[in-house]
Amino acid sequence: MGNSVLGLFSSFLSRLLPASAQWRWALVAVSLLHVVWGAVMGLSVDEAHYALYAAHLAWSYFDHPPLVGWVQWPLVALDAPVVVLRLVPGVLWLATVLLVYRIADLLRAGAGVAAMLSLLLAPLLHVLGIGLLPDSLLMLLSAALMYQSMVLMQSAAQHVWRHWLVLGILLGLAGLSKYTAIFAALAVAACLIRVHGWQVLRSAKLWASVAIALVLVLPVAYWNWQNQWISFTYQAKHGAGSGWQALHLAQFLIVQTLAFGPLLWWGWSGGRSLASGQLRWLLGFFLIPFLVFAVLSGGGTGLPHWTAPAWVALAPFAGVGLAHALQTDQRRWVIGLMTVQALLCIALPLMMASGGMPFMQGRVANAQSSDPPNPFADLHGWDLAGATALRLAREQGLSSVSVQNWTLGSRIGWYARPLKIHVLEDRFDQFDLWAGDLPAGASTLLVDWSQMSYAVPSGAHGFAQCAPLAQQTVTRLGFTLAEFRFSACTGWSGNPQPKLLHDLGNTP
Repeated sequence: MGNSVLGLFSSFLSRLLPASAQWRWALVAVSLLHVVWGAVMGLSVDEAHYALYAAHLAWSYFDHPPLVGWVQWPLVALDAPVVVLRLVPGVLWLATVLLVYRIADLLRAGAGVAAMLSLLLAPLLHVLGIGLLPDSLLMLLSAALMYQSMVLMQSAAQHVWRHWLVLGILLGLAGLSKYTAIFAALAVAACLIRVHGWQVLRSAKLWASVAIALVLVLPVAYWNWQNQWISFTYQAKHGAGSGWQALHLAQFLIVQTLAFGPLLWWGWSGGRSLASGQLRWLLGFFLIPFLVFAVLSGGGTGLPHWTAPAWVALAPFAGVGLAHALQTDQRRWVIGLMTVQALLCIALPLMMASGGMPFMQGRVANAQSSDPPNPFADLHGWDLAGATALRLAREQGLSSVSVQNWTLGSRIGWYARPLKIHVLEDRFDQFDLWAGDLPAGASTLLVDWSQMSYAVPSGAHGFAQCAPLAQQTVTRLGFTLAEFRFSACTGWSGNPQPKLLHDLGNTP
């Protein structure tokens, strides 16, 4: 039995891996670079937030379903270092690339390498291969759902129970990863109805698949039922945005092209060139989420990485288009774009690892400077600040640490564990579920960061007294990136009104 299982796994892996040894080594090299990259940077805002999911294991969470926390829980429970935690998104990224390679080769023999290249040269996808976000999970699961849809679009396969059971498991896991997995589910439905007709809805196997998916996502429903459905309310408000503007849509399209690279746009030519019109319906895995996010972007809502699963779904078609283009007079243009994207893929991690130095030297944002904050400073110094906060809190007999903006809470909350983290702003979020509001009259360690510096809250909207304890400078390659300031504060009023120093026009 053991040998047969190993044989099946070996056969499956051999179908996924590129036939060429040089491309296999290329994947190994990029994966190792991801490990090195992840070892020289601290956790980002979102990474730390989702790592805290694992430290506070629950059925679900305020802003996302639980899978992003669950998959990290064993490593977090073992107190694994950050570089080990980042192996999880690295494995997810590698599996996604290999699966896209396989799908592209099924669409057209020989297109797999070009599809793989379109992902290897997409700058933002490397970020998702370093830092674990719900999108890192959904990228792989969207590709897996796309592959399983291709299987079930074959007439003989729809009579095999195993294929439907796999589909149900994949849909359930996607639902546990992110709420936008509903777009992938709609794409699956569109493909199956297009090929098999509406009679597929009378299939017991289909409904067994749906039942499996619903059972798997029950933890999300149960948690929300316990918490007055706050996740769904939050997501509805989060996606609504404000007044729609065409300029926002144009900015969205530009950012998307820069973040994922123009090579993926070859997916359209790849889709048109397919002989089977039925397979073109797989483009729904790209079109449905991308169009929804494009419309939402007009209202000012959206982050670049939200569309990552959609671009992954377009990559197999891009492989078909690129493989053809490389054999025509478009070859020079394609190679030129590949070169530009490769340089961007190299430049981005270098800037992130160096904290933007030396190009952004001196950008320690504060009220005295009109320079915008250094976006790369965000990835450095929080581990040292967390250790300092933990030490100072113990020396002062304080049981919590506080910040004045929720984006500052996750890093301090992670690196200063097991201290409670309070966010001193009138905004309900996951931190309120974990620690609640800082009680009126309470004392805490207040942490301020120069890249988003706030006035020390005092009086009716702050503390009765705050005593400065320490200041910590963050440096990278000999350049100053930011400063942390720590204060022991007592007598909290319970009535927060945080004020950015830059807005006030005065200094700390």
